[in-house]
Amino acid sequence: MFRIGHGYDVHRLAQGRRLILGGVDIPYEKGLLGHSDADVLVHAVMDSLLGAAALGDIGKLFPDNDPAYKDADSLKLLEKVCDEVMARGYIISNIDSTIAAQAPRLAPFIMKMRENIASSCGMDISQVSVKATTEERLGFTGEGLGISATAVCLLEKKR
Repeated sequence: MFRIGHGYDVHRLAQGRRLILGGVDIPYEKGLLGHSDADVLVHAVMDSLLGAAALGDIGKLFPDNDPAYKDADSLKLLEKVCDEVMARGYIISNIDSTIAAQAPRLAPFIMKMRENIASSCGMDISQVSVKATTEERLGFTGEGLGISATAVCLLEKKR
């Protein structure tokens, strides 16, 4: 039995915050605003996994009004999500994701993002894809107001 999940996340860019994407601290003049580290890529991945397993979304598991998750490391939260998914008898076959950001240029950081996500999920890096695109200066991401990410995953029920 196969299950497909889709995740989406977006955060506003703000001064005085670190830019964390895929668990990588990226040098940039702004960072993403949020209760945790605001890692939109990892948040989208978590939502895709939770959706595929019909476990809700990250807000249900890690509420943004809970002080325990203030400035939380999203990769640590991803480990918990993967544990929940696997405890229900699923194997994560693959994860495919895309970050939409006008700036900064993300290509130099993609491999480390893939490594981080694969490690947190107990997967081989060949099972994790991360891509980045601009929005051709259109919309809030194109105007540099925020960054968004989408992710899809395939789960397979253990036999």
